[in-house]
Amino acid sequence: MKVLFIGGTGKISSACTVAALQRGVDLYLLNRGKSWRTVPEGVKEIHADISDKKSVVNALNDQTFDVVVNWIVFTPEEIERDIDLFKGRTGQYIFISSASAYHKPVISLPITESTPLHNPFWSYSQKKIACEKRLYRACFEENFPITIVRPSHTYDETMLIVSGNYTTVNRMRKGKKVIIHGDGTSLWTVTHNSDFAKGFTGLLGNHYAIGEAVHITSDQVLTWNQIYELVAARAGAELQAVHLPSELIAAYDSEWGAGLLGDKSHSAVFDNTKIKRLVPDFNASIPFSRGIETIMNWYDADSSRQQVDTKLDALMDRLVERYSSLFPPL
Repeated sequence: MKVLFIGGTGKISSACTVAALQRGVDLYLLNRGKSWRTVPEGVKEIHADISDKKSVVNALNDQTFDVVVNWIVFTPEEIERDIDLFKGRTGQYIFISSASAYHKPVISLPITESTPLHNPFWSYSQKKIACEKRLYRACFEENFPITIVRPSHTYDETMLIVSGNYTTVNRMRKGKKVIIHGDGTSLWTVTHNSDFAKGFTGLLGNHYAIGEAVHITSDQVLTWNQIYELVAARAGAELQAVHLPSELIAAYDSEWGAGLLGDKSHSAVFDNTKIKRLVPDFNASIPFSRGIETIMNWYDADSSRQQVDTKLDALMDRLVERYSSLFPPL
């Protein structure tokens, strides 16, 4: 099977690159060749900038592919470009959407692929929804063979999943208070990228997946309080949490707030029946308690990775101080 990944060296896609090679896929990566991640042996690299349509046409020449996966498409305009580029060139086009596109506030749990798409809070999700709508039209009206994949908070060893990334871990290690949105009891699902890759590679060339949307997540469900406790424990710190309303955080930082109001402040529990039916050998086996070990080992192995966002750190101080002034200890 001849497959083209546009990207292929990111947090999620790098694991899928490895898994695809292990399945014997004839894999091509089209990217600018600027990632710090090493491309595995056996991959055929094509250097071009996907945003430069002419350069892509020249780089691909007259090649066709069984599957094309674009890991780095975010807008309907980019979808339109890809339809034009790959119509007639591929037997399956896979779009990486987002589970944040599901209806917010959450209508019911668990979330299934038939849950309506609606997110009035986050432009990122709104654009993903618009991309999906265009692809469905292309599939059913123009015979463009699509599959839509919706990841939800998929991480690798380089990604701290708490707000603020290493800035928050640094606060934990300094004994400073750490902000958790809401009361910390909303439910959340995190998925290791190697587990995601098991399900994803099973969709490559899978004719049952044509015209379908599917999410791929772990079955482990944690509260945000549990997630922060696990991070603090692995960082060798005692968690000192301050719980603040997501709306308050959004009032101080619109970008941070959009990700909360449009995604993380809502419980996210997924029914994975569909991916397990399409890919019977899919099984997410890495719990976050093990995943956070690899994450902290990666950060602690090189001090240059321990980047602190001083502006965000100062904002967190102001928010904590504001909270403390309104609700002083008894």
